Amino acid sequence: MQYTSKMSIQADHKSRTTHTWQVLAIYMALSASLSEQQALKQTCPSCDATPLCNCSSMGLEFIPPGLTAKITGLNLAHNRIKHIQSQDLKQAVNLRALLLQSNEISSIDEDSFQSLEKLELLDLSSNSLAHLSPVWFGHLFSLQHLHLQGNSYRDLGQSPPFSRLRNLSSLHLGNTQFSVIRQGNFEGIEFLHKLWIDGSNLSQYEQGSLRSIKQINHMIINLRNSNIFSEIFRDLVYSVTWLEVAEIELPVEKKSFVLNSTRPFRMQKLTFKEALCTDQTISQAIVSLKAITSLKELQAINCVLEGKGRWNTEEIARSGQSFIETVTIIKAVIQNFHLFFDLQGMESQINKLKRLTITSSNVFMVPCKLARNFSSLLYLDFHENLLANNRLNETICEHSWPSLQTLNLSQNSLKSLELTSVYVSRIPKLINLDISQNIFLEIPEECTWPKHLKYLNLSSTHIPKVTRCIPQSLEVLDVSGNNLKEFGLELLSLKELYLTRNQLKTLPGAAPIPNLVSLSVRRNKLNSFSKEEFESFRRMELLDASDNNFICSCEFLSFVHHEAGLAQVLVGWPDRYVCDSPLAVRGAQVGAVRLSLMECHRSLVVSLICVLVFLVVLLLVAVGYKYHVVWYLRMTWAWLQAKRKPKRAPPKDVCYDAFVSYSENDSEWVESTMVRELEQACPPFRLCLHKRDFVPGKWIVDNIIDSIEKSRKTLFVLSEHFVRSEWCKYELDFSHFRLFDENNDAAILILLEPIQSKAIPKRFCKLRKIMNTKTYLEWPAGEQQQQVFWENLKGALKS
Repeated sequence: MQYTSKMSIQADHKSRTTHTWQVLAIYMALSASLSEQQALKQTCPSCDATPLCNCSSMGLEFIPPGLTAKITGLNLAHNRIKHIQSQDLKQAVNLRALLLQSNEISSIDEDSFQSLEKLELLDLSSNSLAHLSPVWFGHLFSLQHLHLQGNSYRDLGQSPPFSRLRNLSSLHLGNTQFSVIRQGNFEGIEFLHKLWIDGSNLSQYEQGSLRSIKQINHMIINLRNSNIFSEIFRDLVYSVTWLEVAEIELPVEKKSFVLNSTRPFRMQKLTFKEALCTDQTISQAIVSLKAITSLKELQAINCVLEGKGRWNTEEIARSGQSFIETVTIIKAVIQNFHLFFDLQGMESQINKLKRLTITSSNVFMVPCKLARNFSSLLYLDFHENLLANNRLNETICEHSWPSLQTLNLSQNSLKSLELTSVYVSRIPKLINLDISQNIFLEIPEECTWPKHLKYLNLSSTHIPKVTRCIPQSLEVLDVSGNNLKEFGLELLSLKELYLTRNQLKTLPGAAPIPNLVSLSVRRNKLNSFSKEEFESFRRMELLDASDNNFICSCEFLSFVHHEAGLAQVLVGWPDRYVCDSPLAVRGAQVGAVRLSLMECHRSLVVSLICVLVFLVVLLLVAVGYKYHVVWYLRMTWAWLQAKRKPKRAPPKDVCYDAFVSYSENDSEWVESTMVRELEQACPPFRLCLHKRDFVPGKWIVDNIIDSIEKSRKTLFVLSEHFVRSEWCKYELDFSHFRLFDENNDAAILILLEPIQSKAIPKRFCKLRKIMNTKTYLEWPAGEQQQQVFWENLKGALKS
């Protein structure tokens, strides 16, 4: 029993120990993973936030650890990585683009790319790889673009390195040490969109090596060894659509470029760049290329001719008709240009040519006899040459260029627009003419042009204006860059007009060009355009008014913001439409500017403010009238006047016993009854009456103040008429000041007739208080009572 228990305890202890080690292992794995992720974040911060991880130009010497499945793009270009290990990319299973160019990679573990089955782009160019291993690419089933140029390998190895790359679309190979191409190197590749080979030092090519690729859309090869050019070319005529050969010195080849084969030709375009050729090699090339019936286009770019133009015309003529339809010659250099013959004897080779471009090659003339043999030519481009008016007469002679529809004579040495128009009018089927960047300086009033001319480019020709020299048949006209200040020419058929880089301040009128569909007035002096101007072009579909200095006025902004469909018509909207003024919005996009109501409707706002001020004043007047504001103002003025004077006049200045304040309607009682009673009493009282004692010519307010101050008492004869009298109010006011400023009994109130307390204006609150708190004299009806009234009044005046 004890033994069994002991065994059980040991087993349990062993189980716990195993579990502890498992937990520890998981913890260490998680810690390692977190540590790697932290290291990746520190090494290349961009990898933490996005699936496109950019670690280029960071001085890395190894691939950062911690790459995970979330990364789809990894850029490690321009670092110092020397070796790719098996574990570096193992977890990056969703990687689609891997850029490792411009490092120092010299070795790659064979299974380094084994987990990258979704990789589509691999760039290992400009490294130090001395050999290529097929094992590297064995699991790259999705690879489409492979760049291996610029390394140090001399060949592609004995085994086909690309045989498993069934989806490969573009392949870049070669370097300055690459010297051998063997059969089987391209085994497994059936189609390539682009093949680029740096074979500048290629010395050995095994016949048929490139023939295994059934179709190549575009192949570029740098090749200096002319001895192997023919072998490569023979393999490519059946598979390459466009072949580009650079740095070749064309060989003198006696064998044909074409093998005895039943395969159809595929080559359609052949380009020579920086090639060196002689009269003999050109003659042989013309004869040999005729055998390639699919070849339609021939290009020569930056090529040099060491010869005088002495072609083997007899052999060329015997070889039959050429199938080439397009010839392009750009920047051709003839070393002995002054000894060069014309192209006499080549007439039979050009009558099927449809497109000819000779640019930047110092062409100054085409002989008339040769020009007449371009019977099928539709397109002719002599851009940037030395054609002048005195030689143009020979180049475009009568019956020359009979089928020509497009002619480009831009950037030559033409000086006379009138003569130029006469010469080109000899081309009966001409539709498109470009004579831009010639310096004409002036334009005649009338010109002669081909009857069917539809397109004319006169840009940057320094013409000061447009006249009826411009043909009426045009559908497209370009007069950009001529400092034109206006355009009012009537062209009823015109559909496109280009006026870029001129001095126009307004859009051209729509009436002379009613069928205009597209208009460009970019980089002019346009400040704005109105709704009426815009809508006058009924068929307008595109308007380019960008890069002008717009004045963002209220009218212009209102039109821009509310015109439906304007954004679809304006080219470059809204980024290239910027306000120049007002200063507050300079540099802002027109579509984003919003001006305030005050800025847009200043006169209306000012008018509204004036009306509002008038209404406020009117309201104040009405309120002042209702609440006696004027009275308060007058009272304040009187109070100020009274304050300036002494509170009590000197005794010598007191002239009257009482100043009598009464209404004119009560004057009969005052003057006939009260004055007679008081002034004839013994002793008599001297009364101040405004009719009798006011100083003539003196301001009435000053008369009232002076009279009250020169009187010992102020006698108010109160009645209904009194409280309605304006001047009585003044007299009561001034006495009111004196009464309360001096705190005495200077005022005597006589109630001539009963008055309701509410009849006294509320503004005389203190007077109302006096009548409620002090005794006043009331004029009685009976004679006996009147005698008592007089006695009491006399006593009050004496007090």
